[in-house]
Amino acid sequence: MPGSKVERPRLDQPFVTGSIDTPAGSVPVVPAALTWSDRIGGCAVRWGIGRYTYTVDPGLYAVGSPDGTSPVLVTANYKLSFDALRRELPGRSAWVLVFDTRGINVWCAAGKRTFGTDEVVARVQKAGLSLIVSHQTLVLPQLGAPGVSAPEVRRRSGFRAVWGPVRAADLPAFLDSGLRATPEMRRVRFTTYDRLVLVPVEFVGSLGIGVGAAAASTLAGGIGPGWYSVPRALARAPLAVAAPLTAVVAGTLVTPLLLPWLRGRMFSAKGLQAGMLASIAVLLLAPAATGWPDLLAAVALILAGASFGAMNFTGASTYTSLHGVEKEMHLAMPWQIAGAAIATLLWIGGGWW
Repeated sequence: MPGSKVERPRLDQPFVTGSIDTPAGSVPVVPAALTWSDRIGGCAVRWGIGRYTYTVDPGLYAVGSPDGTSPVLVTANYKLSFDALRRELPGRSAWVLVFDTRGINVWCAAGKRTFGTDEVVARVQKAGLSLIVSHQTLVLPQLGAPGVSAPEVRRRSGFRAVWGPVRAADLPAFLDSGLRATPEMRRVRFTTYDRLVLVPVEFVGSLGIGVGAAAASTLAGGIGPGWYSVPRALARAPLAVAAPLTAVVAGTLVTPLLLPWLRGRMFSAKGLQAGMLASIAVLLLAPAATGWPDLLAAVALILAGASFGAMNFTGASTYTSLHGVEKEMHLAMPWQIAGAAIATLLWIGGGWW
């Protein structure tokens, strides 16, 4: 836009290898190939390490040696999204326009409206894109569509929004076909591999709660006749530790693994089914002398915990909408809390059994 200030990302970011001069100024160049540092950082984020700070500067980047006719590909400033895009461009030249999504991936950012029409228009203007390319076409990821109005983008920025494929891996074929997507490119898949890749961060996020519950249950296990007994706490400790950790595994690993085969639409209900399977295993492995209040407490905790952990997985899936998640939480959390409360009362009461 004439008279507007062109905003550029920093050139000192680790993945930037140089710069290219354009009519709007210097643009950072990034390689298509990922380095070991990129891969290690991505792996760490999968385990929840640095998850909320794994970002790149918003703005315009260059891959290869793009010119005024090169495609403009749009992504989020979550570095996993940025890396997923550029690694599919070896041997190609393209402009990569990165939106400020507050470090959130495209799918979630579209729901939160940080990947939205206003951001598209603002980034086009801040990058001085009209001075750099002649075709006035933006290739946006299909998963960003819920937050963007293509007609409004055209009206306000002069650029045409074209929806690219769901997966970055299909970008080369999409570009080679003249920006035409096949039905398969439009299909949202959530395979076993896709789900398992997301398990570590969900597992780590729930593990802290599970460990805390295990510690609290172990301490509470000593309550009983005479008020408190360390030997009694130690005797009940295996079940006190096994129940909450089993709930974590059932909710964050078993549920994603079996997701298509568990019945119902709500993830909390799917987690409940996984919790039932896990409860059977715990009951079969529990010592014969274990009292029924302790066993019921363990089952109640596993069912409530597995359901809660599975419900959190909705944020990692493409199966749900923001409205659906809010509705499910409203329905499921009261009985999840009730289940945890029942488990607590049974566990404390079991000390007198």
